[in-house]
Amino acid sequence: MFVSISGETQPMKWPMRLRVVLHLAEALEYCTSKGRALYHDLNAYRVLFDEDGNPRLSTFGLMKNSRDGKSYSTNLAFTPPEYLRTGRVTPESVIYSFGTLLLDILSGKHIPPSHALDLIRDRNLQMLTDSCLEGQFSDDDGTELVRWASRCLQYEPRERPNPKSLVAALAPLQKETEVPSHELMGIPHGSTLASLSPLGEACSRKDLTAIHEVLEKLGYKDDEGIANELSFQMWTDQMQDMLNCKKKGDAAFRQKDFRLAIEFYTQFIDAGTMVSPTVHARRSLCYLMSEMPQEALGDAMQAQVISPLWHIASYLQYVSLGGLGMEHEAQVALKEGTTLEAKRSGQK
Repeated sequence: MFVSISGETQPMKWPMRLRVVLHLAEALEYCTSKGRALYHDLNAYRVLFDEDGNPRLSTFGLMKNSRDGKSYSTNLAFTPPEYLRTGRVTPESVIYSFGTLLLDILSGKHIPPSHALDLIRDRNLQMLTDSCLEGQFSDDDGTELVRWASRCLQYEPRERPNPKSLVAALAPLQKETEVPSHELMGIPHGSTLASLSPLGEACSRKDLTAIHEVLEKLGYKDDEGIANELSFQMWTDQMQDMLNCKKKGDAAFRQKDFRLAIEFYTQFIDAGTMVSPTVHARRSLCYLMSEMPQEALGDAMQAQVISPLWHIASYLQYVSLGGLGMEHEAQVALKEGTTLEAKRSGQK
């Protein structure tokens, strides 16, 4: 899956970034031609990479062709303006989200559209561009990508382009088309999965009992370093209640009362004053134990949002995707988990 364009891993090269956005535009055009024009909360975490390093769009975000769609991300800064007015997802909303993804690809970070549009109006494109890309593309190519991002982010939905026009615009920008994706990504081709850890092996077998044992032993040590900015008022008035919910959830988790654990972990998460990838991972397993793979996948993906390089989130996505019958995407998630875990082990 799409872990990061520029960050702790090797920064993605400009030709590969262009290849990603073209593949996504082609995927959206294909979905539209098949009557599946709606896609829930399109973002970088919906992008998968197959064994050859080629980008793919996850089918997890696909919605029935109804205008009464699921809710978007709770981060209102990245939500299509018409969704804030109507509460409905439309094909034009998907194009708006594609525009935010174009900005992510260009900048290597998540820039709120309103701020990005201000930079574009001021012709301050340097602030929009990932410093790791210096010298990799021409000003004309960068300007063209920004222009299409700006069009996708238009306030009025009718002023945004459709997927077909995006494909037509992005195809001529492609560079190094003869170079395989795995070479641009800097990954070995046809390599087998690395030796799995006990958790990786448990997940590969979909052995939920063994996964539970590993998560129970792991505790919360992987939450260290997660920023939780809390006011003094929150500490004095809410923290004790939240910690009690987590404590009760942990007790139920330890006793394998998964329904009760879901209830208490949900109270902790819904309070919204602290983030914990481990709580999401534990609730994900609880959902798997309760035969609720869709909910389990949502928690595993949220754990990855909080901690993008956390291998356990990818492993749980593998099990959840398998439960949904999405075997190809499950294998991609498993491979990502082993890669992330190997890098983590190599850094210790």
